[in-house]
Amino acid sequence: MKLTWYGHSAFRIETTDAKILIDPYLIGNPSWTSGWEGPAEGVTHVLLTHGHSDHISGALEVLGKSGAMLVANFEVCMYLVGRGASDKKINPGNIGGTVDCGGFTTTFVQALHSSSFPGNNGLNTYLGNPGGLVLHFPEDKTLYHMGDTDIFSDMALINELHEPKIGIVPIGDRFTMGGAVAALACRRFFQFETVIPSHFGTFPIIDQTADKFVAGLEGSGVKVALPEIGGTIAL
Repeated sequence: MKLTWYGHSAFRIETTDAKILIDPYLIGNPSWTSGWEGPAEGVTHVLLTHGHSDHISGALEVLGKSGAMLVANFEVCMYLVGRGASDKKINPGNIGGTVDCGGFTTTFVQALHSSSFPGNNGLNTYLGNPGGLVLHFPEDKTLYHMGDTDIFSDMALINELHEPKIGIVPIGDRFTMGGAVAALACRRFFQFETVIPSHFGTFPIIDQTADKFVAGLEGSGVKVALPEIGGTIAL
């Protein structure tokens, strides 16, 4: 499995059978200014944790170019269909459900956050419950993208049910848990082999580095991977 980070919560996951973009914030992302076309190349699936603009801005463009399958909650799927995404290429679900994506499955799990897309005059379009995504692969380690969330005790159930070995963990504070709390979540509720911090450094009002997260996991035996923006690592 290969993972590429485009800043914030945007990741590309490549396996033998799939090329997946998760939360492709590729337009308007201060951390990624090299366009959406490169990350979209060959993509088979676009997965979205929730409907905030810093997670879905770029999704329509990627879907239009690639013809990829859209995997998201029902509200996000139908919102994007209404804006031009193909209704023949959606695979909607909701918290607790698992969908077959061909080559892997995606399970929708809880996240403590919100979900909407901004409109005119301060009006937001509600886009269902936010979530995390657990990806099961037949020949690769299980990956859990937490989306945007705080710590919650039912993370223990997610670990019991899915046993993820790779975690993508929001750490930026203010809109998600901060680095120290995120490290506590990883220590207390999971047996991750590798964690990749996300949702930091993008805007001035969130934490700029992963230092608190890294410090919180010292001595835990969990590897903290910190890819360069646009860089690819093997997992």
